Amino acid sequence: MEITFLGTGTSQGIPVIGSTDPVCLSVDSKDKRLRSSILLTWQDYRFVIDCGPDFRQQMLRHKVSTINGIIFTHEHADHTAGLDDIRPFSQKFGDMPLYIPERIVTNLEQRFDYIFTKENRYRGAPSASIKVVENKPFTLGNKTVLPIEFMHGKISIFGYRIDDFAYLTDLKSISAVEKVKLRNLDILVVNTLRKEPHPTHLSLEDAINLIEELQPKKVFLTHISHKLGFHAEVQKELPKNVFLAYDGLKLEV
Repeated sequence: MEITFLGTGTSQGIPVIGSTDPVCLSVDSKDKRLRSSILLTWQDYRFVIDCGPDFRQQMLRHKVSTINGIIFTHEHADHTAGLDDIRPFSQKFGDMPLYIPERIVTNLEQRFDYIFTKENRYRGAPSASIKVVENKPFTLGNKTVLPIEFMHGKISIFGYRIDDFAYLTDLKSISAVEKVKLRNLDILVVNTLRKEPHPTHLSLEDAINLIEELQPKKVFLTHISHKLGFHAEVQKELPKNVFLAYDGLKLEV
């Protein structure tokens, strides 16, 4: 399975609009981050996790002409606001399968009512079908996906494990029961917002502590803000098996 990082930034991306922070002014391409999302590819299957406001740009940048579905972690705009841009896919291939955590189905149906309504549909509206995700395994293509439930501040959201790969974003705290699902990983992707503590996201220290507990073979940090620092400098501070992800990075697992 190939993993492509479509975006590795937090909700405002990097650079932040109007910011004069040195990281936002960096000329290093690895310091320029779209909103967090990944593309999973194996055999003839292509699935995207999260569909933020940069979805159109990400699809064009990576020349993605077809996907088999989109899996969502939670309802926040930086993970869902690009949903209208499934239009070229649904017009060509039919309803886009959306794998949506049960808790947020109503939220997305209300925000994007024109996509899900069955009556008086606007002719140019995208179309989609909802596949409700609960905290139990489900199938994508010919692979089994294991949801990982954890807390993003006060809301419960999902990460996902496929084979020996797991993707966790917007994590702040996780129960011992769910941590069991994250044992014996080849690759763990986990959010790391900044060095200072944050009420709804892991800090760098928080992430390192979790990594030491779980002991995955390799780790890639994502959902990064400019407050974490320059990519090149932060990478030098990390343990030998921990890496900053960057937009366009491809992994094989």
